[in-house]
Amino acid sequence: MEKIKVSDFGITQEGDQIKKYIVTNKNGMKVEIINYGGIVISLTAPNRKGNYKDVVLGFVNPEDYFNENSYFFGAIIGRFANRIAHGKFSLNGKIFNLNKNNGENHLHGGDNGFFTKVWTAEIVPNSQTLKLSYISKDGEEGYPGELTTTVFYTLTDQNALEIYYEATTDQPTIINLTHHSYFNLSGDFSKQIVDHELQINAEQFIPINKSSIPENDFKNVAETPFDFRNFKAIWKDIDTKNEQLQRANGYDHCWILNGNGMRSAGSLYHSETGRKLDVWTDQPGIQVYSGNFLDGKFETKTGGKNNPRTGICLETQHFPDSPNRDSFPSVELKPGEIYSTKTVYQFSVK
Repeated sequence: MEKIKVSDFGITQEGDQIKKYIVTNKNGMKVEIINYGGIVISLTAPNRKGNYKDVVLGFVNPEDYFNENSYFFGAIIGRFANRIAHGKFSLNGKIFNLNKNNGENHLHGGDNGFFTKVWTAEIVPNSQTLKLSYISKDGEEGYPGELTTTVFYTLTDQNALEIYYEATTDQPTIINLTHHSYFNLSGDFSKQIVDHELQINAEQFIPINKSSIPENDFKNVAETPFDFRNFKAIWKDIDTKNEQLQRANGYDHCWILNGNGMRSAGSLYHSETGRKLDVWTDQPGIQVYSGNFLDGKFETKTGGKNNPRTGICLETQHFPDSPNRDSFPSVELKPGEIYSTKTVYQFSVK
């Protein structure tokens, strides 16, 4: 059986013909990826009865990915995931001004970040791996240096989607890549994800100010709505009167993951279907976004609307506003260095 099938997906306003790549494993699990934004437009996972259903949000019409993906559905995010305060940062004594696309802040690489780019796609021979490449020119969205980025999507026979990122630069620059799928393990995208149970391997999270920029201190999760050290239904605390939750209309925060190297970041579980998602990463943090600003403008792939909290993002990454925070792990990439990171989304049944 052919492991990766290619078909036409649509044409952008600029006239680029976008392709769709369907990767299938031996179990019948499938992931569909387009070379526009490296977007995962569909990803199936089995329930207790062995029935596979799509578990990631997306648009019904192809052109909506090209014209209106303000939700960043399923995309590769870069050059810098999350927010940079006031759209600027200093590197080696020089100030760089970025596109402000989130109030006064820069978000997810700007209006024309990696999620809007046409990537060069290559099927890795005799594998279930799709290789995507993109060269970001010096000065793109305000970032210094020409950045060459490669992303490998692999669908394993163990029902895991592995994402491996690699990048090099010709000048000192900053980088923070992530993946932005919205998961709904029920397979019914008209339903909210608040009935899902979440677990995060973190003792601390990063509080935010009113514009979602980190405040100065990390905070312990103990005795707060941000304590997911053990599995907890998302609905349990999401609407409590808590200043942090009110600032983001729910969860849209970065947790500081325990440990170093490749390790478990946490898990998502849907008891009705039995679907379980385990996230593994080598990154220092995970941004959990409970889909608070989905606005119901678009139909879902299963009927109904993409309303608030109908999907949850589990974005492995460096901390927000890291270029402006000396106390955060460095996000600088220098010439001669190789940026590399891996995240695994492992599906199973419980």
